Amino acid sequence: MLMKRIAIDMDEVIADAGLKHLKLFNRDFNENITVQDLMGTHLKVLRPHLETEILNYLKDPAFFRDLEVMQGSQQVIKELTEHYEVFITTAAMEFPTSFTAKYDWLKEHFGFLNEMNFVFCGDKSILNADFLIDDNVRHFKHFNGQGILFSAPHNSNETGYERVNNWQEVKRFFLS
Repeated sequence: MLMKRIAIDMDEVIADAGLKHLKLFNRDFNENITVQDLMGTHLKVLRPHLETEILNYLKDPAFFRDLEVMQGSQQVIKELTEHYEVFITTAAMEFPTSFTAKYDWLKEHFGFLNEMNFVFCGDKSILNADFLIDDNVRHFKHFNGQGILFSAPHNSNETGYERVNNWQEVKRFFLS
């Protein structure tokens, strides 16, 4: 019997890229924007005149190397691998300089996963999985499985998708 497949996004799902991005921006531009300020929006929407500078953080080859691990993600993913095929899927083509840092980060924090289950892609509709846990609804539009929205400040106004707010909710969804 084949195991069902779960594709799990990296940024804002298992790696806290948003928090680092916000901290760097606040430091460099002497701002005090909070996570609460980002509810339902993006930093580049709040500061459109700085869009290039905001995106440049993500183009830094080292940006993704030292991100915080989302609380509970490692333990829950270990448990999921006992019942599902698990793939980490990241739309790294948006920021191709991120490949090495993301790969090294995954090996450090999720080394219990087979590195052949790390998928660096652009359009996630290519994924052949039963479920996709992602913080960005655009990846669900042409995905053939079930999209599960992982809560992040920018997607707080999104509706129409199964939503999980943290890794304990992911565990309940898949292992109850």
